[in-house]
Order: sequence, then structure tokens, then C-alpha cells
Amino acid sequence: MWSDPSIDFYSDNKLHTDYVSLKKAASTNIQCFAIYIPPRIHESLRFQAALEMINIFYDKILTFPDIRLITTKNDALNLQDNEVGAILTLEGCEAIGSDLIRLKTLFRLGVRSVGLTWNEANAAADGILEERGAGLTSFGKKVVKLNNQCHVWTDVSHLSEKAFWDVIELSDYPIASHSNAKTITNHRRNLTDAQILSLIKKDGVIGITFVPEFLKESGEATIGDILKHIDHICSLGGYRHIGFGSDFDGIDTTPAQLTNYSKYPLLINELLKRYPEHIVKGFLYNHFLNRIPF
Repeated sequence: MWSDPSIDFYSDNKLHTDYVSLKKAASTNIQCFAIYIPPRIHESLRFQAALEMINIFYDKILTFPDIRLITTKNDALNLQDNEVGAILTLEGCEAIGSDLIRLKTLFRLGVRSVGLTWNEANAAADGILEERGAGLTSFGKKVVKLNNQCHVWTDVSHLSEKAFWDVIELSDYPIASHSNAKTITNHRRNLTDAQILSLIKKDGVIGITFVPEFLKESGEATIGDILKHIDHICSLGGYRHIGFGSDFDGIDTTPAQLTNYSKYPLLINELLKRYPEHIVKGFLYNHFLNRIPF
């Protein structure tokens, strides 16, 4: 949205997720909308960019009559059958620099999940592409503690492995918004079995993502590859800790068949062939819903 504010959320072929596709997909209850600041934005402008994105969110998304802002669990539980909930998230603390007041401001505007980094290093932590591979900074630890205090998710996706373990030690409400199983696909953005087990122990949720290179090391990714990652996490005892974090509109290519949000029923049909309906509902919605801390 930052790069092209002319995009029409109602229906636009530039988007994987728009209003029409959200309403068409039978699985839709709540959708997360991420504030992501591209590295090209100068650091002095990043907080302003985040505010502009939030303004677009309020003006171009929440103005639809059946889309509801979710800031509390009660908001989520009180959604009507024809309504879609919208949760605002922060993907990387680049927007706040080293200022907790900025983070508190984002909370007041509706942010309910905080990813500490994108892929590089910032004032809070090292990302997975930072060669140094350090953990949380002193400021990053303050961010996690503030997330705990404000009952906000701390998102471990994109973190270096050292930073991941720092978050596991400090966070009351850790999640991995969009990460897969490294045992299945050996990509550095995926989680090792030890990391997955630690999130299960902390009662977190892992959002299976549709990023093709996270699903499969080579060749075209398919729904079958998504199922392999789900099956593996289930084999670790994590079936109650699986959700979906597609990364739609954050990726250039998608798995075959899952070209946009309206195609979710294809995935649902495959899930129902191998899992009971109540577990599939958990994957699609309830596992994240049950762990909303706000």
C-alpha cells in the first residue's frame, strides 16, 4: 500500500487478498494486515510511513460495513457470520527506531502483534539474514516486556535463531506468524524442530506460510507441500498450535492453485481428506483465536 496507494481494496488484480476474495472464501473470519516498512524508506521517515499505512487501513479497509477492527478477544468472539475481522500487525520494529512511545502509539492505533525485525538487524534484534546472528538488544528486551504488559503477541518469524531463543525466554505470548518446518524444507526462515517444540511448550501458534521457497526447495510448490509441513508439525504434537500465515501480498509468487485468498476452499478440501473437521477449523481460525491475549 505504501508504494501504490491507488490500489483498490474492493477488487484489484494487484492484490492476493481484497474485499471480494475475503467475502468469497468460506474460511474467512479474521485477516491480519501487516505494517511493513521497505528498507528503501529513510529511517527518519519510517514512523511517518507506518502512520500513513494505518491511515490507509482505516480509510480504505475499515470503511467497508462488514469489516470490523479487532483489538480485543471479545471483538473477535462477537463477529457476526457475515463479518470479517481485521487485526493490525507490525512486521519489524524499524518503524519505531528505539522509541517505546512510538510503539505505545501504534498499540493505541490498534496494533496487536509485533515482529521485532524483518530480515536484517535493527535496534531491537538481529534478523535471520544478519551474519552476526546476535539476539535481542537491551531495547529489544524492553519491547518484549512491553508486549507482555500490553497483552500483545511477539512474533518470532524473521528473527535470528539467537533472538528467537531470547524471545522464548522472555515472551508471554510468542507466535510465529509465517514460518514453516525446517526439517521439511531447509530454508533459514523456517523453524527447527527444537524451535517448534519450544513454541508448543509456550502455547504459541505457528502460521504455515505459502511462500514457495519455504514450502519446497526446488520446483513449483503445491497444496501438497503445505500439507507436508502441517503433517510434520502434527507429528511433533503440535496439531493444536497450527494456523495459517499465507504472506499473501508479501510475496510475488504463490503455490499452484492458491493464487489468491478466494482459493482457500481448495486447501480446505484437501485438509478435510486427512483431518477431522474440528481440527481443520482449528488450523483455519480457532487455534489463533483461542490464544488471543488482548
